[in-house]
Amino acid sequence: MTKIAVIGSAGRMGLRLVDLIQQDRNTVLVAAVECEGHPKIGIDAGENAGIGNVGVSISSDVQGEPDVVIDFSQPAGAQTAIEHCESNKIPLVMATTGLEDNTVAQIKTAANSIPIVWAPSMSMTVNLTMKLVEMAGKALNNHDSAIDVEIIERHHRFKADSPSGTALKFGEIVANAMGQTTHQHGREGMVGQRPPNEIGYHAIRAGDNPGQHTILFGLLGETMELKVAASNRDCYATGAIAAAKFVAKQPAGLYNMYDVLGF
Repeated sequence: MTKIAVIGSAGRMGLRLVDLIQQDRNTVLVAAVECEGHPKIGIDAGENAGIGNVGVSISSDVQGEPDVVIDFSQPAGAQTAIEHCESNKIPLVMATTGLEDNTVAQIKTAANSIPIVWAPSMSMTVNLTMKLVEMAGKALNNHDSAIDVEIIERHHRFKADSPSGTALKFGEIVANAMGQTTHQHGREGMVGQRPPNEIGYHAIRAGDNPGQHTILFGLLGETMELKVAASNRDCYATGAIAAAKFVAKQPAGLYNMYDVLGF
């Protein structure tokens, strides 16, 4: 039984994590955390998630003795989560996106002493698509003609960072496979002919879309698109839980969802 603490437990993802952790026969929620002063502090995490009392009240610090912490909070909360896990030698799943460079450096330093799974997306199908994009990029890079790559991502109106961390990771994968050096975020005006060394990014924010990414490879005479779309947020929560089960058994080091999936 993997004992899990959730940081950001009253947020959109935190609510799903609380529910799905309780549904999983091999996991149990032992701590539910929110920032100090949050209006939900003191409320049972299960009651707050609409699943009934689970005997774990939302608090401002990590209580109990978790085997692993899942952070699905905000960039500022992520820093606190890393510090706590590093100080207490607790494995960590870092699922918060939009991290600043100093927080990324903090993750890499902490991974010297604790195991951390860090990925721009916890979705297992997104990570599988990343592998397929890498394969496609390497194969198409041998083509004599220029290959145009565009990345289109759609998310809900509440998402703060743009483009998504997942879109940026797709771009990194493409660039490593194909050698593009320019990352163009949107276009406006008379920008001229598209240069061959460019990856284009387009971020759409609308409604309650939980996440959709399309990677378009454009050749003369044909187009290939790899698309992955979430129908709800459960895919991110189940991926984070899978990562928690995995990282709880690992030695110190920095891991990603490829490791969780066994790629």
